[in-house]
Amino acid sequence: MEIYITDLQAYNEGHLVGKWIQLPLTTFELSQAISEVLCEGEVISGSENHEEVFISDYEADVSIHEFEDIYSLNELAEILSEYSEDETLKLMLLSHEGYNEREVIGNGLDSYDVNIYDYRDNDSFTDTYELLASDFIDEGLFGDIPKSLEFYIDYSAIARDLRMDYSEFTDGVIGRVA
Repeated sequence: MEIYITDLQAYNEGHLVGKWIQLPLTTFELSQAISEVLCEGEVISGSENHEEVFISDYEADVSIHEFEDIYSLNELAEILSEYSEDETLKLMLLSHEGYNEREVIGNGLDSYDVNIYDYRDNDSFTDTYELLASDFIDEGLFGDIPKSLEFYIDYSAIARDLRMDYSEFTDGVIGRVA
C-alpha cells in the first residue's frame, strides 16, 4: 500500500508539498515521514505551525479517504501485508461488490462465501467469461455433454448469462459473492 501525504496548510496556500510513503512502517518511521512533509511545507510556504497532512493519492487494494487516520491506515497495511494473494483477491471482490473493507477484515474473510476464477495467466484472446463457461462445461456443471454435441455449444451465450451473476473485478479475474 502506498499513499501520497500532502501538507494541508501548504496546499491551502498554493503549494503542493508531499511525498509517497510505502506502508506499513514503524510508528517512528511514519511520524518521521509526516514530520518531514510538514517541515518542508513550512520552508516552501514561508509560514509556520504546519500541523496536518492529508492523503492526496494512493495505490492500494482498498479504498482510502483523504482525511483517513494515517496511523490506523498503517495498522491496516500491516494486516493486509500478511494476506495471501487469494485473500487479497477475496477482499478486492468484496470491495468491488460494495462491502466495507474494514468491516470485512473485522468480521474475517472466512465469514464470506465467494467464488473467484483467476484467468490472469491465460494468454489467449478469449473473453474471460467464455473461459469461465468452458471451465463450467469441463467440470460437468451442465451435466454430461456427448462428444458429438460439444462443437454446438454457444460459449458466448453462456458467457453473456454468466455476466449477470459474476463480475470481472480486476483484469482477468472473475468472481461472485454467493
